[in-house]
Amino acid sequence: MHKLVIQIPCLNEAETLPATLADLPRVVEGFDVVEWLVIDDGSTDDTVAVARAHGVDHVVSLRHNQGLARAFMIGLDYALKQGADVVLNTDADNQYSAKNIPDLVKPILEKRALIVIGERPIMGIEHFSPLKKVLQRLGSFVVQQLSGTRVADAPSGFRAMHRDAAIQLNVFNNYTYTLETIIQAGRRNIPVVSVPVQVNGYLRPSRLISSIPRYISRSIVTMIRIFIVYRPVQLFLSLAFMTFLPAAIVTGRWLYYYATGRGGGHVQSLILAGALFTITALLAVAGVLADLLATNRMLMEDVRVRLRRMELPAPVVSSPAPASPVRRRATVK
Repeated sequence: MHKLVIQIPCLNEAETLPATLADLPRVVEGFDVVEWLVIDDGSTDDTVAVARAHGVDHVVSLRHNQGLARAFMIGLDYALKQGADVVLNTDADNQYSAKNIPDLVKPILEKRALIVIGERPIMGIEHFSPLKKVLQRLGSFVVQQLSGTRVADAPSGFRAMHRDAAIQLNVFNNYTYTLETIIQAGRRNIPVVSVPVQVNGYLRPSRLISSIPRYISRSIVTMIRIFIVYRPVQLFLSLAFMTFLPAAIVTGRWLYYYATGRGGGHVQSLILAGALFTITALLAVAGVLADLLATNRMLMEDVRVRLRRMELPAPVVSSPAPASPVRRRATVK
């Protein structure tokens, strides 16, 4: 491996960014060059100035806030264009211990995986509420079922990706990238593993989980959307079964009364059964159409991956990192 790019999505992180950068390594075994990338997601404080003052190699500034998922993908694309062989993502609040970065890239260097997720000790994190811990576990379980992977901490943002895997990822969810990228990797048979990592002290509240009720509602919407996109047939057929079963029971009830000569007084049951059967049929048709759309999306994603491979520069051997890193700044509209 030649170049490792450590990217940090930031939104008004001038206070916490220095501590994060102070722990990041400039030398990682297995790489000739280690560079730092900050994605400024429309910050209104001194995040950019702090990043430049602390020797960040690349700063990508977004003119307005576009959300964590969008910032993550923009950073990923920029890192690949800079010739990164591996992109490592971490948070600006110094949540994850940088000492575990060698552990995170090791499976990639050993060619055991193309994506590595840092598994936090969820149950041992004191500032996580019991409800938040349950939600974290629930999210990981759903992702495991959808992706076929064994990622124990799917919401973790501490992850390393080989360029071959990063090229294939594309996030459509504006809220978070963590769940969808794992599901995409599983569907594309990209090897994904987890490694245990440690966390640092609590610096600030989570920006992603500003309130538990809001987090629950957005997580539910995210899960439903993921099911519609990646498991449309299973979702709609399950819903169809939920309406078919009561329709069949109501119909059976009416047939019983009809057979015993009392069917005339239960016409409302027949009407209800007809309505439920109609809904069942509509859900089944929706499942078929959603599956066709999902298939079309997969074909379009394959085309996108081919074009992306053609656009990105081939990896080249890089010289050792200079003592005084060159600072660059890019502006993305």
